[in-house]
Amino acid sequence: MKMLLASTVLAAGLLGLGGAASAAECGDVTIANMNWQSAEVAANIDKLILEAGYGCKAELVVGDTVPTLTSMAEKGQPDIAPEAWVSLQPEIVNRGLTDGKFIKAAKILSDGAIQGWWIPKYFADANPDIKTIPDLMKRPDLFPAPEDKSKGAVFNGPQGWGGTVVTAQLFKAYGGDKAGFTLVDTGSAAGLDGSIAKAYEAKQPWVGYYWAPTALLGKYEMVKLGYGAEYDAAEWKRCTSVADCADPKENAWPADNVETLVTKTFADRAGPDVVGYLNKRAWTNDTVNKLIAWMSDNQASGEEGAKYFLKNNEALWTTWVSPEVATKVKASL
Repeated sequence: MKMLLASTVLAAGLLGLGGAASAAECGDVTIANMNWQSAEVAANIDKLILEAGYGCKAELVVGDTVPTLTSMAEKGQPDIAPEAWVSLQPEIVNRGLTDGKFIKAAKILSDGAIQGWWIPKYFADANPDIKTIPDLMKRPDLFPAPEDKSKGAVFNGPQGWGGTVVTAQLFKAYGGDKAGFTLVDTGSAAGLDGSIAKAYEAKQPWVGYYWAPTALLGKYEMVKLGYGAEYDAAEWKRCTSVADCADPKENAWPADNVETLVTKTFADRAGPDVVGYLNKRAWTNDTVNKLIAWMSDNQASGEEGAKYFLKNNEALWTTWVSPEVATKVKASL
């Protein structure tokens, strides 16, 4: 999912849903527990807050992007998808919204899911003139390739990833070959991660494809390069994302919208307090990166990650709920 690679808030209309409902009427609620870390910990945070703060009886159900969104659009279940990558399945999402099966709540990743070309922060600090891909193309000498030091290296993901296709197309669009660079196939997710870790530990230069939110970017601070171009949706569809397109143009990589979806039936039943929480609950990539890096380092489960977050980020999550709810959640930890 993460390699396939404007939120509509609920606002006043949603706050009016089920005005007579109370938190006590929340009842049973099913929450999609997606199979990647950021979504898993988000689901567990929702479970803890909804149970302790609002008296819900929450159940986590196994999910993934396509089956979960399809089930919500067709069957109205599960009740909540905390981290729905709506940009990846626009037809399913639009159908569910049009048919009244679900509604959008918070844009949980407030800055969107981010993909692109990154360099280590220590390298960016030492080379402030390299801020964009066009800047990069002027200095292949700073990024010697592992197999041919006379060329610069841009590290790519493994074959089969959407991000790998886009990186290869951008490499062509920006004239990587003519500029003296070579595109390095890292072969696997582990190979890509390993290339970053090796460079970072040795404080060596590195540039290549990666994405957020991820544990690795929580451990290794990286800076995303700009594109020197505005996002062109038509060009993206025509060529930037098409592997066999021969004439890609310079283009920017858009952030993916990652939002919370809530079934209409649950929103009506649970009332404005619960809906209000789901409409406020959001965080940045930087926050998520650091949290899932901690989870990875400590081999923590989604529940353990959620409790760690709630204990160590009160200044953030208490803005999502009332003081009364915050007190109940703190007492439950």
